[in-house]
Amino acid sequence: MDIEKVEGLWMHLHWLTVLAEQGSYTAAAARLGVSKAAMSQRIAELERVAGVSLVQRTTRSVRFTEAGQRLVENIR
Repeated sequence: MDIEKVEGLWMHLHWLTVLAEQGSYTAAAARLGVSKAAMSQRIAELERVAGVSLVQRTTRSVRFTEAGQRLVENIR
């Protein structure tokens, strides 16, 4: 694995922890200074790489799946 892939993975994980802290895509995107669409795409990419759903999306908030919650806890 090259350094760029590792850095990309760390960025994805950072965004996931910000999402967990903020509780919504809108708030997390604002915190990171990115669009809500970019935030959603980054988390979807992480889910593809992980091969598992990490987030249950609702209209107003975010709930983490069991796998997502474990990942966030291990990152922190």
